[in-house]
Amino acid sequence: MSDVLAPFLDAIEKADSATSLSDAVQDLADAGLVESIPHLIEALSYNNPGAAVAAVNGLVTLGTPAVSPLLEQLDLNNYTARAWAIRALASIGDPRGLLTLLGAATADISMSVRRAAARGLGNMQWPQFPPQLLEIAQTEALEALLFVAQQDEEWIVRYAAVVGLEALALATQAGSGLRRSQIQQQLAGMTHEEASVSVKARVWQAQQYLKEAIPQAEASRQVEQSSLTSTDWEQILARLYNRKLKERTVLSAGDPQHYRELLSVGTLQEP
Repeated sequence: MSDVLAPFLDAIEKADSATSLSDAVQDLADAGLVESIPHLIEALSYNNPGAAVAAVNGLVTLGTPAVSPLLEQLDLNNYTARAWAIRALASIGDPRGLLTLLGAATADISMSVRRAAARGLGNMQWPQFPPQLLEIAQTEALEALLFVAQQDEEWIVRYAAVVGLEALALATQAGSGLRRSQIQQQLAGMTHEEASVSVKARVWQAQQYLKEAIPQAEASRQVEQSSLTSTDWEQILARLYNRKLKERTVLSAGDPQHYRELLSVGTLQEP
């Protein structure tokens, strides 16, 4: 234990009430220490929503360094901690969390987890994806969001899917007209078919916003330098491939496996 962490961990250990525990975790999160990541993740498993929210916010602030530890958390049996970890991944938007969010948005038993994942799919850190892989990743996100918007039984999850679709439309490259057209068609259909007034209102808001914002998004679009290595991208591709393999037996030309050649010839270089 580092000397810097010691007082924060001591306060957590000595907390004698739910409030004092959540306050102690909040103090640890506010410190912004990379060394605190394992302890913030541990706080996700406490039976204390206040502490979990503080830990999630702290992990989101720390960002990229927290992603791998969070993904490891998903393999544990504590469902409550897993749900909080997915919420953190959704807010961080790191490409390594894409497959986790795809599965959580479409199949998780928790309404709140599906909601967080749906929002997260729209707000992935898309500029970090190499151009050669952006197309397949955004297509996967779109398919999941369309499924949620059409099929989820909870209006608040469909609402989140609309938010995700709006963000994805803004992030979509101008050349991907089909994807934007699918989003616009989905929103238009929901104005007639959606049962929830709240969701309908959010659909209308998204339609109006996209009319004004898409031209501005195109003008200001930037490409970010990703901190992920070619090994990271290889793992992301492998998981995408395995997902699609379960969905169909015949691979199409757009399957992620076809992008493996890009990695093998060194298209993606380690930073």
